[in-house]
Amino acid sequence: MDMPKTGQDWQTLRKEMESRGAGDAKWRDGKTAVYIFNAGPEIARVQHEAYTLYMSENGLGPLAFPSLAQMEREVIEMALSILHGPEGAAGSMTSGGTDSITMAIKAARDFARVHKGLEGPGNIVLPQSAHPAFDKGAHLMDIEVRRIPVKTDGSYEADPEAMGKACDEETVMMIGSAPNFPHGIIDPIEPLGKVAEAKDVWLHTDACVGGYFAPFARMNGVAVPPFDFEVSAVKSISADLHKYGYAAKGASTVLFRNAELYDFMPFDTQNWSGAPMKTPTLAGTRPGGAIAAAWAVMNVLGVEGYCEKQGLVCKTRERAEAGLKKLGFEILGNPVLGLIAFRHPMHDSFKLYSEMYRKGWFTSITIDPPSLHLMLSPKHAEVIDLYLSDLKESCAIVAAGEEGEKVEARYN
Repeated sequence: MDMPKTGQDWQTLRKEMESRGAGDAKWRDGKTAVYIFNAGPEIARVQHEAYTLYMSENGLGPLAFPSLAQMEREVIEMALSILHGPEGAAGSMTSGGTDSITMAIKAARDFARVHKGLEGPGNIVLPQSAHPAFDKGAHLMDIEVRRIPVKTDGSYEADPEAMGKACDEETVMMIGSAPNFPHGIIDPIEPLGKVAEAKDVWLHTDACVGGYFAPFARMNGVAVPPFDFEVSAVKSISADLHKYGYAAKGASTVLFRNAELYDFMPFDTQNWSGAPMKTPTLAGTRPGGAIAAAWAVMNVLGVEGYCEKQGLVCKTRERAEAGLKKLGFEILGNPVLGLIAFRHPMHDSFKLYSEMYRKGWFTSITIDPPSLHLMLSPKHAEVIDLYLSDLKESCAIVAAGEEGEKVEARYN
């Protein structure tokens, strides 16, 4: 497509954009259980209005936009207040979980260079279930990735003993998830912490999914094991606001136990013709709208609002589990938050995924083991019975050998 020689009427273009979106996943109807975290129209309105108020402002310039700097600082303070941040803890907002994870790896590597005499690229040790963002960040820094199989007891948890054996003098970070994305399982962070302390290794908790969910689930009485700075060995945490924080994309947080650890994260240079530049995250320019929307949503919901939203999601997951078991599905492990993976002993998961896709459902799958996958939001309370009904029909279609062509599920 060539750029048009003359400008076009916005209303005409708007109609074309709306038309193009007609074939997208029906997330507003609750038929999408990945990518979108639908907390309802009220929160969507807050996201939109707060974002547009600061859509032109730049988080790169705290001197120019002290309002943004204050909002980011308060977002970090609120995050630390629910994640057992000790006195002196610090952090920054980032563009998303991959950004947060990459910057945590960078900080841990630079810490190892200064305090442990690391000379080579180093390595990170993580469970097989950990997010591929760690591979991406490690790839950018030529760091070796050592993925360790999860426990074989059906828990789908990280194996602290096996991970400890994989550590050596060049290990810059161990990772546990709260929860992991494939199965929705919270890794045993306390046992991982004991291994990390014995090995003198930086422990990172990837709470991109659960950082703004698990604390409120615990307040609602869910038995959430320790996973955050409550565990003394945890040096850093990644937690996404644009997931269960219900903020506008892209907004995440990367948090550190103290300012000394945080100081290994920013990039700082004077080696060019312009003014000195210091950036806390991978990005230079950072959209002011994402910072403002996160701040607004956190303040609009507050602790009570988050507890209400996360309680609804947990109840929806329980309804889903009960319905799935009636259909003969096995739930993988013991998920306690909003993410669930499940498989049927008689039916091909990928065939079922394809049939559900044809019914308008855009969800996800796992390959280890092959299973279906849901990441539930408050909106799903309204449609979970429809999902189960459509899944029952899909099982019958697959059982009869009448299924259509397989649909490939990928994140790309």
